Amino acid sequence: MKRIVVVAAAAALAAAALVVPAQAEGAGLRSGPEREYVVLYKEGATGARQAVEAAGGKIVKENTAIGMATVTTTNADFAQVARGNAAIEGVVRNRPVGSVPKAARASADARRAIEARAVEKEGRGGTASTGRGNPGPSAEPLAELQWDMKQIHATADGAHRYQQGSREVLVGVLDTGVDGSHPDIAPNFNSALSRNFTVDIPVDADGNEVDGPCEAEPDRSCDDPADVDENDHGTHVASSIASPTNRLGIAGVAPKVSIVNLRAGQDSGYFFLQPSVDALTYAGDHGIDVVNMSYFIDPWLFNCTDNPADSPADRAEQATIIKAAQRALNYAHQHGVTLVAAAGNQAADYTKEYTDTTSPNFVSEPGEAPRSRTIPPSCVSMPAEGKHVISVSSLGISKRKSYFSSYGNGYVDVSAPGGDVYDTPANTRDVTKGTLSAYPESLARARGELNPDGTPNVDYLVRDCNGAVCGYYQYLQGTSMASPRAAGVAALIVSRFGHRDWRHGGKTLNPAVVEAALRATATRTSCPNPPAFTYTRHLPNGTTVTATHVCEGGTARNGFYGSGIVDALRAVR
Repeated sequence: MKRIVVVAAAAALAAAALVVPAQAEGAGLRSGPEREYVVLYKEGATGARQAVEAAGGKIVKENTAIGMATVTTTNADFAQVARGNAAIEGVVRNRPVGSVPKAARASADARRAIEARAVEKEGRGGTASTGRGNPGPSAEPLAELQWDMKQIHATADGAHRYQQGSREVLVGVLDTGVDGSHPDIAPNFNSALSRNFTVDIPVDADGNEVDGPCEAEPDRSCDDPADVDENDHGTHVASSIASPTNRLGIAGVAPKVSIVNLRAGQDSGYFFLQPSVDALTYAGDHGIDVVNMSYFIDPWLFNCTDNPADSPADRAEQATIIKAAQRALNYAHQHGVTLVAAAGNQAADYTKEYTDTTSPNFVSEPGEAPRSRTIPPSCVSMPAEGKHVISVSSLGISKRKSYFSSYGNGYVDVSAPGGDVYDTPANTRDVTKGTLSAYPESLARARGELNPDGTPNVDYLVRDCNGAVCGYYQYLQGTSMASPRAAGVAALIVSRFGHRDWRHGGKTLNPAVVEAALRATATRTSCPNPPAFTYTRHLPNGTTVTATHVCEGGTARNGFYGSGIVDALRAVR
């Protein structure tokens, strides 16, 4: 892990000899309801704290590594006044005190962070999936159901014969949380380093439900411990990376690496700026080797600095999100963290003009709502389009790009199996063409997905038992599922080729070396012929949907596969 001392905006926090421009003092202190903001300090400037106070703000949380603070204020003009101070880079309304448009709230619930809730669970209550497959020697009981691991050779007779990962390699899961008690995660779960950077939001300022009442949660608290996942998304991601070989359920890509829960997402699937930045800087400070980020930072799917469809205030906010997120990504990268992210599930070419109808999906001022915006390629989705980030597209069982996966030549870096339930000969839905990973039992029970005897009553869940110990597993699809499989291969690379981390202990490897190895060992895959590929889906409701995506580029790199399909076996040999 390359150790570089970063002189960031912490210098701007020095308490001595700080000067606040006179015109800011006492100006614009118009009383209003209490609001919360994220304030980004200008790098190298002095007087940031004083500028916040002069604008009527109170700092309640501060990230000195990045130069960012969470601020509360009753000054209705706080943002305008603070932005006018030379020590302030930007101001963002902090999402948890806003309101959620009903349409966006429904979309976020279905999305479960970046993707639609993966297996399109039309018609709950189908036949339960079968349990144990027919594993080969030393394979896990459900290995035959893991077509995705076969695709990238992360199997008992593939990569795991040579390298299963090192416990000294730490993989951070920036997500909705991780169920550290799941029997197919617990052996690799690092509870000492795991942290929760969020607080659940029962309702917004208008009384609309966001994460739900604290007393209704499984742990009956809004301050969740760092081994809880009340969404299911983060547990699936963690299991995909590092479920152990323990004669139960499945094996992850790197079944002996350590999982660190760096919770940055709400139960509802929203991911806000401050938790994302805090999780990334924590990863850099604590020797995390690889992080997986299967989400985008809300409320803007794409952040634009000069889009005429946005107001000046919205443009300023989006510019601040880009700058703050990039500072955090830079910090983590410079401190030895390999950054892996999901490419997105909009089925969009990120290098072309796109119409976004979902943003802002969480608003804090009356009258705001998602609106249609024309998005040029210059706009960026964070963190996937951030510098130093490895963006991963999703593939189905046939190795075609998944119908939902976003793409783009120069955007996608590598590809990995993330599932495609319509990747079948008849183009009809088959839940087993999703990817199978761990699922919290508490959620299965709370959602009514189990029979009285504990067996699943839905077709997207599988149970496996080893004696009295049982684990539950869920089929999901999405680029959120592809990204952790690439992150798992990155963790194998660090395990195989890493060297001693003299600062934190364990192993480390320069992120640039990890990315180069991941790309170099990926299986080169050409665009379809013809490159305009038409997807046909016969939905359970009887309708048929078609869509055509155009793959650009050559075999060495293209918009569907990037540098190729990650390969665990080639990566470790």
